[in-house]
Amino acid sequence: MTRPDDASGPEFAGAVLGSIGAGVFTMDADGLITYVNPWAERLLARSAAEMLGRDGHDLLHRRPDGGTVPRELCLMRAPLRSGRDAEEGSEEYFLRGDGTTVPIIWSTTPLVLGGHRSGLVVVFIDFSLHRDAEERAAAHTAALEALTCRLNLLADVSSVLMSSMDATTAARRLLPLLVPAMGDWAVVDLVDARSAVLERVAVRLAGHPRRAGRLEGPLPAGAPRGAPGDRPVLVSATDLRDPEAAFAATHRILFETLGGRQAAVIPIRSRHHDYGTLTVGRGTDSPGLAEAEVRLLADIGRRLSLVLDNTRLYDEQRNVAETMQRQLLAPLPQVDHLRMAARYLPAQSAMEIGGDWYDAFLLPDGVMALVIGDVVGHDLQAAAHMAEVRNMLRALAWTLVEPPSLIMCRLDEAVTHTSDAPMATLVFARVEGPEGGPWRLHWVNAGHPPPLLVTRDGGTRCLTGGHGPLIGMSATLHLGLSWPDTYEELPAEATLLFYTDGLVESRDRPIDAGMDKLRHHASVLARSLAGESVDVFCDELLQRLRPQGDDTALLALRLPTAGAGSPGDQSPPPPPQEPRSPAAPGRAAPGSLEERAPVKDPTRGPEP
Repeated sequence: MTRPDDASGPEFAGAVLGSIGAGVFTMDADGLITYVNPWAERLLARSAAEMLGRDGHDLLHRRPDGGTVPRELCLMRAPLRSGRDAEEGSEEYFLRGDGTTVPIIWSTTPLVLGGHRSGLVVVFIDFSLHRDAEERAAAHTAALEALTCRLNLLADVSSVLMSSMDATTAARRLLPLLVPAMGDWAVVDLVDARSAVLERVAVRLAGHPRRAGRLEGPLPAGAPRGAPGDRPVLVSATDLRDPEAAFAATHRILFETLGGRQAAVIPIRSRHHDYGTLTVGRGTDSPGLAEAEVRLLADIGRRLSLVLDNTRLYDEQRNVAETMQRQLLAPLPQVDHLRMAARYLPAQSAMEIGGDWYDAFLLPDGVMALVIGDVVGHDLQAAAHMAEVRNMLRALAWTLVEPPSLIMCRLDEAVTHTSDAPMATLVFARVEGPEGGPWRLHWVNAGHPPPLLVTRDGGTRCLTGGHGPLIGMSATLHLGLSWPDTYEELPAEATLLFYTDGLVESRDRPIDAGMDKLRHHASVLARSLAGESVDVFCDELLQRLRPQGDDTALLALRLPTAGAGSPGDQSPPPPPQEPRSPAAPGRAAPGSLEERAPVKDPTRGPEP
C-alpha cells in the first residue's frame, strides 16, 4: 500500500506517466514540446532530447502518405486556438523517427498551471494493431460473404440443372444465373447429339435479349468444338482479331456484337464426351475475371457436363427401351374394306417404358384378331415379358382356332408354367362376319379397360362384358376361373377403340374420370370428323386427351359402309390409309419418329 506522502512527490507522478501504457507529451502555448514520457519515445522512435523545444505539429503530425497537414486543419491544436476543453480522434498519423507513419488514437486537454492555461497535454496510443485486426476481420468477413455468394450460386446452378433433362433447356436456364452475377454476357455452345454440328444454343446479354437471340444457331463448319485441354481459356477481343487465333471463328462475333474486352471459355467435357463450351464475358467497364471467378466458372462447367452426361445416358436408355418395344409392335394388316390405325406413345420416364402392346392379325379361318394388352411393370423386363405373352397368344390363336375363352385358358396356363412373366391384362377379340357385313365382335377381357364402341352419329358405349381374371392369376393360384365369351353386333361405319390404361388414367386423374373424358371426345370427333380417316380420328383424340406419365397404346378399327365389298358392290373402295399410317408399307413400327432406329448400349463409351 502506497503511503500518502509517497503519492504526492514528483517521483510518483513520473512513475505513473512512465507506466501508463500510452504516449504522453505536453506543448506550451506556442505549440512547442515541453515534456515527453518514455512510452512516447518508444512509439515515435525518437528520444526526448530530439523532441523537446520542437514544434509538435510540424515535427509529428502527418497524413497517411507522410505528407504534412496544414496547421489550420490540425484538430489536436484546437484547444489552443478556440479555448475548448478537449478533443479526441482516431484518423490521424504521427511521423516516427525512422520516417514511417503510425496511426494513432489521440486525446488533447488543456494544461492548467497556477489557474491559467499554459499549453496542451496530448495522449496517444498506436492504433496499427487495432486497425490491422479490424482490417483482417473485415477481410475475413468479405471472404466469407464472397464464399457464401459462390455457394449460393452453385446451389442455384445445381437446382436449375437438375430440374431439366433437356440440354438446351438446361443451358437457357443456367445463363440468367451467370448474367450479371459473373459477367456482362454469357454463351453456351453445344454439339448436337444427332447431327454432330456445333450449335450456339443459348446467349444472354444483360438488358438486350434481342441482340443476344440473333447469335443463336449453328456455328461454322469446322469450328473447334471445345477448349483445348480441360482448363479454362481466357481470350480477349484483341487476341481474336487474328483469324488464325483459337476461337476466332466462333467467338470474335461475340465481342463484335455483345462488346467487352475479356472472356473465359470453359470446356464442357466429361471423361468420354466433349459437349462444347460455356463462355462468360466482361465488358470494357468491368474488371477482368479473377482467378477465383474462373475456378468457379470451371466448377459450373463440370456440373453442366455431368447433367449432359446424365441426359445422354437417359436418352440412350430410353432409346434402347423404346426401340426394343417399337420393334416388338406389329405393323397392321390391311384386310378388305376394314381400316385400322394404331398409335404408341412412350412414357415420359425412360424407366416407365415396357409393358403396353397391341396386335392385329388374320386367323386361319379368315377372321381378323385384335389384341390390346399391358404386362405388369414399367421397364425393359416388362417389354421382354410383353413379347413372350404376345407371341404365346399369337401361336395359340393361330394353331387352336378356338373361342377366345378357351384361348385365354390356354394362355393363362402357358404363362404360368413356361414363363416368368408376371400378370398381364388384355382384350382378345375376333371381328367376325362376311365382306360387306354384318359384323360381330366376339371377345374376352382379362382385367383390361373395356373397348369403346363409337357409332357414326357419336353414340358411345363401353363393351364391359367378357370380364375374367388377369392372365397369370387363375392357374397360379389354382382358382379355376374362366373368361366368358361375349358378342356384340357392330354397326356399319362405327369405330371400335382398344386402348391401354395410360390413355385414361394418370397420377392426377382417376380412371373413371378418364373414361368419361374419352367417351366425350370420341363422341364429338365422330360427328365433327365424319368422312375423315381413322388415322385423323386417332391423332385428334390423342391431341385432346394428352396422356401423360405411363406409356399408351391405341388400336382403332373403322368399319366400312354396309355392303361395301360384298359381291356385286359397285361403290369405290375406301381411300387407302395415309402414308404416315403405321399400316403403310415400309413402316417397321407404329408411331415411329425414326425408321429402324439404331439400338445403342448406354453402358459403353463412344466407339474409338
